Parts: sequence; C-alpha cells; structure tokens
Amino acid sequence: MGQMIEGFALERGHEIVLKTHRGQAEVLNSQMLQSADIAIDFSAPDAVLRHIYACFEAKLPLVVGTTGWYGSLQQVKNDCLNSNNTLLYGSNFSIGVNLFFHVNKVLAKLMNPYPAYEVQMEEIHHTQKLDAPSGTAMTLAEDIVAALDRKQEWVNVLMGGATPEAVKPEQLLIESYRIENVPGTHTVLYSSEVDAIEIKHTAHTRAGFALGAVVAAEWLHGKKGFYSVADVFKFEE
Repeated sequence: MGQMIEGFALERGHEIVLKTHRGQAEVLNSQMLQSADIAIDFSAPDAVLRHIYACFEAKLPLVVGTTGWYGSLQQVKNDCLNSNNTLLYGSNFSIGVNLFFHVNKVLAKLMNPYPAYEVQMEEIHHTQKLDAPSGTAMTLAEDIVAALDRKQEWVNVLMGGATPEAVKPEQLLIESYRIENVPGTHTVLYSSEVDAIEIKHTAHTRAGFALGAVVAAEWLHGKKGFYSVADVFKFEE
C-alpha cells in the first residue's frame, strides 16, 4: 500500500519527504514530521495510535486508512478536536467502495418494510489481513443495522476457526474468509423463500484504495477538524 500511495502521490505532483513503517516509531518526532504538509497512515492496529499522536504533537494533518483501532475512535476524536488538530479516517478509500456504501444504505432503507427478507454479509480478504471483520464490512453492517428495525447488532464469524454460536434473529451475520491473494470482496445478501437480492463489490487490486487515500489527502489539505472518508465522497440520494 505504501508503495502504491507513493506512486500515485508522485504521479499527481506531490513530494514524499518522509517514509517510515511500524518498527520505526522513533523517527516520528516533531521536527521530522513538520517538514511535511500532510501524512497518510496505512500501517497496523498496534502502531497506528502512536502515529496519530505523533502527528498531533507535530500539528500535522493525517489521513488514516488503518483499521482495527476503532475502539479508540471517540477518544482520538476528542483529542483531535481539543488540540485543534486534523484527522480524516476511513475503513476504505476506494471510490468504488464508497459508491457501494451508498448503494448499501439505500437498499437497506428500501428493505426495512419487508421482514421476509433475511440479510447476511460475507467478506473475503488476503491472509495477511489482521482484523476480522474488515473495517469495510463493519461500515456496511453498521449502516444496515441502522436502517433495519429487525436488526440490533452485527456478529462476526471467521470461517475456518472455532465453531460459531447460533446467530439470533436480531443479529446480522458477517462471515469472514481469509484466502491467499484476494484484495477484497464484500457481499450483502437479502434472501426470502421466493427470491434473493445480492450486491457485491470486488476489488481487482489495491490500487483503488491507494488512489482514494491520496485524493482524500488533497481534500483534507487546509482544513481543520475531524473527518471521515464519507465527507470526501458525498453522493446524492
């Protein structure tokens, strides 16, 4: 991801002044970071919070594409706003996925009056994907739960792992698969006794995620505050 982000940034006329990885937190001091206009983080759940707060200390705006840290999201938001910093986060920066998010919201609203349709989700990623479900799947699931009166929460099952508990009617099931060399596939399925409706997004490469992150960084430049990728990609109803 870092190499692809760098490629798109250079292609669009930007300069890369610092590159680091999860094992080099010691280089992220204010002096080094202040040579940049904006940072983009696609690291790992165990490193991203250190990177975020290093950027806050340096007053450096930050785009975060790392997932698996959202339990700290509210605290990070509070700290960002209280310190007059700038952060934009997202579970997926692909333009296609953000269109898919919008379609998912619209479909869920349409399906709310029709309880005969049971809904579930499936997500497939490469075996190096550390978190399950994916951040993208969580976003899709939360939007479905918000729209469907018959669903109260989502639950995740990592396929190939321990035997899952029975899913309750008020729960939305997300099945997660980890397969070699799969950039990412997300499916939402509504099924009744008479028919089924399915929407699916399949990433052919990770390039769309990288390009979207650079586009988001360009959008964030000059702004202050706390944003999500939904603020970058707005679609009319």
